[in-house]
Amino acid sequence: MMFIYFDHAATTPVHPEVVEAMLPLFTQSFGNASSTHSAGREARSVIHHSRDTLASFIGCAPSQLIFTSGGTESDNMALFGAAYARASEGKHIITTQAEHHAVLHACEHLERQGFEVTYLPVDSTGRVSVSDVEQAIRPDTILISIMYANNEVGTIQPITEIGTIARNRGIYFHVDAVQALGNIRMDLSSLPVDLMSFSAHKINGPKGAGALYISKKVKIEPLLHGGNQERKRRPGTENVAAIAGLAKAVEILNGEMYEKQQKLEKLHNAMTSRLQELLGKDQAVVNGHPTERVPHILNVSFPGVTTETMLMNLDLEGVAAASGSACTSGSLEVSHVLKAMDLPESLMTSAIRFSFGLGNTLEQIEIAAQKIATIVNRVRST
Repeated sequence: MMFIYFDHAATTPVHPEVVEAMLPLFTQSFGNASSTHSAGREARSVIHHSRDTLASFIGCAPSQLIFTSGGTESDNMALFGAAYARASEGKHIITTQAEHHAVLHACEHLERQGFEVTYLPVDSTGRVSVSDVEQAIRPDTILISIMYANNEVGTIQPITEIGTIARNRGIYFHVDAVQALGNIRMDLSSLPVDLMSFSAHKINGPKGAGALYISKKVKIEPLLHGGNQERKRRPGTENVAAIAGLAKAVEILNGEMYEKQQKLEKLHNAMTSRLQELLGKDQAVVNGHPTERVPHILNVSFPGVTTETMLMNLDLEGVAAASGSACTSGSLEVSHVLKAMDLPESLMTSAIRFSFGLGNTLEQIEIAAQKIATIVNRVRST
């Protein structure tokens, strides 16, 4: 039986060229980048090159990038670091109800420490209103955190408009761009963003590597203490191999991004049209914004078939999909993103996220769509 992997928003397979780039750093160039001898200098050179590669791709200065262990650490560093650094100016933070839990749980922790957080609603497509953001701003607002592209439904937020408002008010603006990197062209030299989070394992890089962009005007308090690495903002011995893997994945993206986007768009559209041909539009309901979306995420509800039932049957058929964020997909609770979108219960309790990437084909789309239709018809007839 063919195994079909449609869960690239959770994690992606590591590109063979990324593996090839990483392997020597485990066995040959394995030095500690803080060491002054030749092995250490060699490792440090790899980090410098990797930082240059990522900075060039996203349009910022290399000195504005900190390497982290991934998206969650980057989000936490941005929120805690900015909040603590600006606490004397105010303690009000704005975010949305549809953020990743790496942001929501960080905000909840800040609330327990005396900060106030406004959780803005989103509309039925998952987009936040720019006017809602503007109206939520108070004299003591110090930080706004809104993701670029939603990890469950793929909706793209109006980042430029929100960032412009934040910049005009002197408020730090953090953007979780974990699902956007490689799917949306971005230039941080012109985007009004102060902090931006990235992760390697969403772009065919290794798990355990990420980055945080920090604008030159931004001051943050470090979360960790104990070393001078990353300009004392993120101490600890660097994961050189993973950092090199992130850079190689970005390098590959840079050369293939347009072709990748075109392919993903074809897969997305093919899956949507085939499911609706087989089941009908009212029985295969697409969630999220119809046009302002990333190409690799497709969230579909199958009314009458619960999410758990569909996922279990898909797994038995060799199709890997998800109920939402990989950080919470083990939970039986309805997605907080779909709740924030205020969808009918029949859609919230039957939603499946399909996400596409390296290795997926139109043939797989057809096979999976047929399997899904069979499952839906079988379950509804019992």
